[in-house]
Amino acid sequence: MKLNLKRPLIIFDLETTGVNVTQDHIVEIGYIKVEPNGNEESKCIRINPGMHIPEKSSEVHGITDEDVKDCPTFKEIAQDLANTFRGCDFAGFNSNHFDIPMLAEEFLRVGVDYDFTKARFVDVQNIFHKKEQRTLVAAYKFYVKDEDFNAHAALDDTRATYEVLQSQLDRYPDLENNIEFLSEYSSNTHNVDLAGRIIYNDQKEPIFNFGKYKDHPVVEVLEKDPGYYGWIMSSDFALNTKQVLTKIRIEHAAKK
Repeated sequence: MKLNLKRPLIIFDLETTGVNVTQDHIVEIGYIKVEPNGNEESKCIRINPGMHIPEKSSEVHGITDEDVKDCPTFKEIAQDLANTFRGCDFAGFNSNHFDIPMLAEEFLRVGVDYDFTKARFVDVQNIFHKKEQRTLVAAYKFYVKDEDFNAHAALDDTRATYEVLQSQLDRYPDLENNIEFLSEYSSNTHNVDLAGRIIYNDQKEPIFNFGKYKDHPVVEVLEKDPGYYGWIMSSDFALNTKQVLTKIRIEHAAKK
């Protein structure tokens, strides 16, 4: 089914040096930009991560240090990428949990403060798990009926994700063909920061989603334990998490 879009949609996939959002880096990004009129633009970019690609990661995606030694760094492509993505919504497979936080972290590291707060996110994996509970390879074979698909090339994974999303809309009549519905349906939590360290509770208050203050309102914790803010800011948390926490802190202080 053709997607019903009000804004351009970026379906994308990342290959990385590892799975730690705060320490690892992107080595390949593949994306398809789908316009509301149905026009598509696809691109795959190899990136020099500025660090050794561990052998275990290379075994997964097949990209080695030698493959990216002459490729641009993320800093060199970040602004062009941000310009391409401006005003878009995003979709991916497990993207809410990993790809979006990783992409946001890379932008912040190089000083490009891309505003993800205005975007909607569709996680095709979450739709699949709610409906069938399997992996991308299984999802592709289940929905698209192609037995030859193999995962872990960024643009191939991106194309597969796009086809799976279209097939999900064909298969499930209760899935509304609009990004607002799909974003809400494919979200497991209502994140305040992209990594899900801070989420909204039922009263729409930001609460911590980890540690000793899990489920406690952020502003209450900042009041009774001001040092907790400093601990987070000096610890290995995502830059986006620190940015969001600082914003909450400033806004709360301004209301006093």
